[in-house]
Amino acid sequence: MKKILIQWIALGLVLSVHAAEPKLVPPAVPLVACDPYFSIWSQGDKLTDVDTTHWTGRRHRLTSLVRVDGKTFRLMGTAPRSVPALEQKSVTVLPTRTICTFEGGNLAVTLTFTTPALPDDIALLSRPVTYLTYDVRALDKKEHKVQIYFDACSELTINEPRDVTMQRAVWADESSKDLSVLKMGSDKQPVLEKNGDDIRIDWGWLYVSAPKASVASTALAEAGTVQRAFADGGTMPPEPDLPSVEGDAVAAALVLDCGAVGPKPVSRWLMIAYDDLYSIQYMKQNLRPYWRRGGWEAIDLLNASANEYDALMKRCAKFDDELMNDLRKAGGEKYALLCALAYRQCFAAGKFVADANGQPLSFCKENHSNGCIATSDVFYPMAPQFLLFGPSVAKSFLVPFMNYAASPRWKFAYAPHDLGRYPHANGQRYGGGETSEEKQMPVEESGNLLILMAAVAQMEGNADFAGLYWPQLERWAAYLKDDGFDPGEQLCSDDFSGHLAHNVNLSAKAICGLGAFAKLCDMRGDTAKAAEYRSAAKEFAARWVQEARDGDHFRLAFDKPGTWSQKYNLVWDRVLGLDLFPREVAETETAYYRKIQNRYGLPLDCRSDYTKLDWTLWSATLTRNRSDFEALVNPVFDFLNDTPDRIPMTDWYFTSDARRRRFTARPVVGAVFLQMLYDKAVWAKWAARDVTKASGYAPMPGTTAKSGSVQPTAKEEKTQWKFTLNKPADGWFAPSFDDSSWEQGLSGFGKKGPPGAVINTEWKTSDIWMRRTVTLPDLKGAQVKLRVYHDEDAEIYLNGKPAASFTGFSTDYVDVPVAPEAAAALKPGPLTIAIHCQQTIGGQYMDAGLVVEK
Repeated sequence: MKKILIQWIALGLVLSVHAAEPKLVPPAVPLVACDPYFSIWSQGDKLTDVDTTHWTGRRHRLTSLVRVDGKTFRLMGTAPRSVPALEQKSVTVLPTRTICTFEGGNLAVTLTFTTPALPDDIALLSRPVTYLTYDVRALDKKEHKVQIYFDACSELTINEPRDVTMQRAVWADESSKDLSVLKMGSDKQPVLEKNGDDIRIDWGWLYVSAPKASVASTALAEAGTVQRAFADGGTMPPEPDLPSVEGDAVAAALVLDCGAVGPKPVSRWLMIAYDDLYSIQYMKQNLRPYWRRGGWEAIDLLNASANEYDALMKRCAKFDDELMNDLRKAGGEKYALLCALAYRQCFAAGKFVADANGQPLSFCKENHSNGCIATSDVFYPMAPQFLLFGPSVAKSFLVPFMNYAASPRWKFAYAPHDLGRYPHANGQRYGGGETSEEKQMPVEESGNLLILMAAVAQMEGNADFAGLYWPQLERWAAYLKDDGFDPGEQLCSDDFSGHLAHNVNLSAKAICGLGAFAKLCDMRGDTAKAAEYRSAAKEFAARWVQEARDGDHFRLAFDKPGTWSQKYNLVWDRVLGLDLFPREVAETETAYYRKIQNRYGLPLDCRSDYTKLDWTLWSATLTRNRSDFEALVNPVFDFLNDTPDRIPMTDWYFTSDARRRRFTARPVVGAVFLQMLYDKAVWAKWAARDVTKASGYAPMPGTTAKSGSVQPTAKEEKTQWKFTLNKPADGWFAPSFDDSSWEQGLSGFGKKGPPGAVINTEWKTSDIWMRRTVTLPDLKGAQVKLRVYHDEDAEIYLNGKPAASFTGFSTDYVDVPVAPEAAAALKPGPLTIAIHCQQTIGGQYMDAGLVVEK
């Protein structure tokens, strides 16, 4: 009896511990998380509750069904609605995997989405590939015939699926000996034309692929038709005899045959991939994704990914286990689960590309804020995740930013804010851009860069990387020394709160920035300058404590008693070992935070009850006390579980009711990894695994392509064009067309002046047709590109051949390749350029030039 009693007590303890384990129900579940365009989520508790979406909320449907002994169940998506859902039992989000389990129909199914975002190898990290693995087994010890169905909708390749006039899908079966390969994309292929925030990719090619040996059948057909055919009979319908259909109608579908499945698990897998051809335009140069740097094409990507499946599954499982264990030790189970949810979101909000030397550059995107690219006050909070995993990924986002700051284009005494709007990194767009000091963030951005440069130096044990940009760092440090302690009225990272003078937290950043610069000087052997800046930083820190104190906490602004704010910028004092502020500051602030925080977290400051998730996770680390850390982190965990907003993790929300204020799927959630940087041994362990070993810098690309101008744009020279505002006869674009009755005007054409437009001829109707004939020299193998500014839709012909088409509008001149048919027609002699542009609302502008790349 005593033994039984002891066993019952032990069982009760086990059950009690198990019951106490925290559970995270993500507001949205990451499924395919590769980059800002290839980013698919499930916004429900179960995969069968909702259709999958792009992070922006637009439908990007993935559908999966399972057929057991002739009966069909849904695993993912809401279609076909007549098919019952297999009961989902669990969902687990890990750094590189999302695992969903199902049971029903005498079958257990585990569906695992694996994106091998392994940061020690950027070539692998940059691959736009996610694996779906199905593990199935019988629950009743009998054998059952099992088939798995999967499809991806052509919505994934179209920005606006319902705009059937300009956005249509085309497809092909490109299967090889070993792989079934289905390919889809848009017919227009407007490579890198658009920039902005709430947009989706409409160029490049989507691939659905699986080992041929496991594929029973495939189809490229109307989505509903193929889904119903499988649900009803386990077969595929005949493929449509059409060249293209509207974007939301086509499914790339395949069926995996599992054979007779008994109690022993049977595994099948497939891949979904997206080849965007070119990913980023950096200073007018279109850059390839990093995985393409050695000349790979899509088939090389698919073959390598298929061949490495077994090895990558083991590597991802090992990586997840080790990282999760380190996260638990650093902050507990809730912290580990939060970091796992943030991990893929952070990497998927940016893109790794190769520069001209094959070096890795990465560009983060301000998802759902303003669409800016490579923004300093976005990659500043993002940085801990990159810093943890080594110098290659850490330098990758600093290099393009610093190269721009070091160019003659940036003339101010402080650091830039951004490099443009994603995916165009052609120069700062925010505020006054690069020509005006309006709405700049001088203290914010300068402090950010000095701190991050010192963090890289601390990780590497030398300041060689900082030395590449030393004139800029010296200039910014001098600026902070003169103007950083008591900032004038200006914006900071929290620009949504408006301008604020005498910002205490911004002052703390400036002080840490000066300390960081002193650290860099020390590492470079300049002891005199190190002493000068360390002395200034210590003097400012002492003044800060005196002038910011407000009883039991420190103020929001030096001149505002009775106010308070999070002092998240102080974290670098201890992470970088600067030793500027007394420990009592962190202890005083944290004690106050614990008293005033709300149900779902600590407000950002006294002006509102909203907060920033990234900054709260930094503030939680200030004392290095585990109790303080968990007290501030646990309400954030509760927010993720309780928020009614089913979207990828927001970083800006209300602490009273867990509702989102704004922002979705931003990379700033990489901030949650800051806690790991305090443990130098753990940091060193992960950073040492960097196998890319990139040198981390490249020459600054020019502001324009190194080219000769065949047809200058209006920005370079006024040129005479023939034009008409009335629809011309058919064949208006042919060289032989008679345009003698058309009007004449100087380039460019438009009204209301879009940014950077050079309007010499007013055009204010809905349509304009333009023609001009130039003399094309002997190209001698060189390549012609179009340099175009369009607002809005446009089509361009060269010698009567379609050269390019554009939808929406651009906000600057962009260089685009000439379509192959038109390029083949380019010969020395007369060249007729013909353009049609269509306008609907707002400002309008059309201008185009031709450049020859040497």
